[in-house]
Amino acid sequence: MTTNQPYTVYILKCANNSYYTGVTSDIERRIWEHETGFHPTSYTYHKRPIQLVFQDILEISIKPSALKSKSKAGAGRKRKH
Repeated sequence: MTTNQPYTVYILKCANNSYYTGVTSDIERRIWEHETGFHPTSYTYHKRPIQLVFQDILEISIKPSALKSKSKAGAGRKRKH
């Protein structure tokens, strides 16, 4: 199922200098969840405090899970110069 709802793509910088990329339809709620450790099994739980370093609102017709997986496709790979 696709949707035309606006989504926010965001990047968090974690306390250990790693980055987390996410997609949400409610950025304020999601940031609160990251900051408070609302989801104990989440990537950012043991890497708090977090800092929001990027966000962009997108109005697209796509499955949110597809967008998130594409944004994480290059995560962890080292760039060649």
